[in-house]
Order: sequence, then structure tokens, then C-alpha cells
Amino acid sequence: MEKDKVKVVLGVIGADCHAVGNKILNYALLSAGFEVINLGVLVPQEEFINAAIETGAKAILVASLYGHGEIDCRGLKDRCREVGLGDILLYVGGNLVVGKTDFTEVRNKFLAMGYDRVYEPGILPDQVIIDLKNDLGVEG
Repeated sequence: MEKDKVKVVLGVIGADCHAVGNKILNYALLSAGFEVINLGVLVPQEEFINAAIETGAKAILVASLYGHGEIDCRGLKDRCREVGLGDILLYVGGNLVVGKTDFTEVRNKFLAMGYDRVYEPGILPDQVIIDLKNDLGVEG
């Protein structure tokens, strides 16, 4: 991965301003050899898509911690398809819904929306990196 780093877009979607996890994941991804386009917080869907198009990113990693991820993330895969990014990996993680909901139900809901991986709160960056490398066929 050293020569041609795989580009990924990272950000916190919607009206969510939780930044700590974003910074931790950004650091871990950089350390693992990825080129990270970190959009920060309060990111609309269109910014994720535009950044992926402009940079040729292979994955979009969306975080949401304020509980409204289901609303903010709905339709992102369809929008990606509309602009020719149908093959881009979509990962989402965090506190994605309001209230206590069984995470299997949450995961299934987001998988049905077109996300490739859905992570519960507290997932370690190491797991995200392992999954990214496996899903992208990246060695190392």
C-alpha cells in the first residue's frame, strides 16, 4: 500500500458534531497506510459523494453518534449509484438510532439500505481496518 495508497473518505454525517471518534479513526487509518480524506463533522451526504468522486476513493466511512443516523444515512447508496459510484464500499458506525434497539436489528436495517459494514458503538479501529483491507483486497 505504500506506493499507491488506497483513498477513503471519512466523516460524521448530518447535524452530528461528535469529533473524537472521527479523529481516532483518522489516525488509525493513516497509520495503517490509507490516504484519508477526512471531511470532519456536520457533513451532508453530497459532500461524501463529491469527495469520493474528486479523489477516486474506494470507500466512504460514515459515523453518526447522536442517534439520527437512520435518517441521515438513508438514500446514500442510491445517490452513489446515481453518480456512478455503485461499487464504492459504504461503512457506517456509531450510535445509529435513538433508544435501546437490538444491534442485530440496527445492522440489518443499514445493510438493507446498502451499507457494506455496520459497526456498533465502541468498535475498535483495528476491526474497521481489517475489514477494509479484506473488502478491498489490500495486503498488509
